[in-house]
Amino acid sequence: MKRKVGIIGTGHVGSDVAFSLVTQGICEKIVLIDKKETKALSEALELRDMSSMTHSYTEIIPNDFSALSDADIIVMAIGPETLLREDRMEELIETSKAVTEIVPKILATGFNGVFINITNPCDVITSLIQKVSGFNHSRVFGTGTSLDTARMRRVVGETLHIHPKSIDGYVLGEHGESQFVAWSTVKIGGMAITDYKTDKPLDLPALKDAVRGAGWNILTGKGWTSFGIATATAQIIDAVLSDAKQVFPLAVFSEKMKIYIGQPAVIGNEGVIRILEPKLTEVEQVNFKASADIVRSAFDKL
Repeated sequence: MKRKVGIIGTGHVGSDVAFSLVTQGICEKIVLIDKKETKALSEALELRDMSSMTHSYTEIIPNDFSALSDADIIVMAIGPETLLREDRMEELIETSKAVTEIVPKILATGFNGVFINITNPCDVITSLIQKVSGFNHSRVFGTGTSLDTARMRRVVGETLHIHPKSIDGYVLGEHGESQFVAWSTVKIGGMAITDYKTDKPLDLPALKDAVRGAGWNILTGKGWTSFGIATATAQIIDAVLSDAKQVFPLAVFSEKMKIYIGQPAVIGNEGVIRILEPKLTEVEQVNFKASADIVRSAFDKL
């Protein structure tokens, strides 16, 4: 692989993805595209300023659609003009219009790699990208509940005074209001969280609310969220470029639900290799279907 990544949208998220890729030396070339060409150029110049201080060199190419033709991955990081929206579905009219306009321009370059979507509402927009591009479902996926899962691990880790890396398990469903923590998948050292000994019983509903409200708390405090999703995206990009065959909770196409929805999947250099279906409780199965129905309903209205 050429280890070349295109990033569409250089707002807070897109630029932080680029920063993460450069500082970690994940790819060799990054193409930055933004409707405000001066923004993409400025981000490129600042990233280039870092070149004498990073472990490896990354070429930064701003505002050149033709440079996307041989990219391995294109990251869709188009954001809405108004950021303070509690429900990501409120962004759909604006972001769906932008995606419908930009994807054909990308295809016109001859791009034939993997689409990774960040743009919200993530599951609906990922579905739209696949429809407009006509790409196989395996080559179009979204970051899904990767960030939500990281938040869950942080919340549980802080509650139990354990490093979040030691927490296994997933947040599933929509990257939005209908997401849910699949507590049946959450383990510490192979032990179910419900069996983990604590001084007082764990309040799982309170932990769930803390996970779901984390993004909104950040958004109202600083105006946007970007560090977490940028880091998650960099890890996902690295897994694709290195053919890692690594598992992430992503917005992938569910044959059962007939829509993109957050669940664990194995990814490599061809995109999604295999979708995993953890054994869920009856309540979790109901929650998963309800979440998928919400995404499908929004997509059907486009």
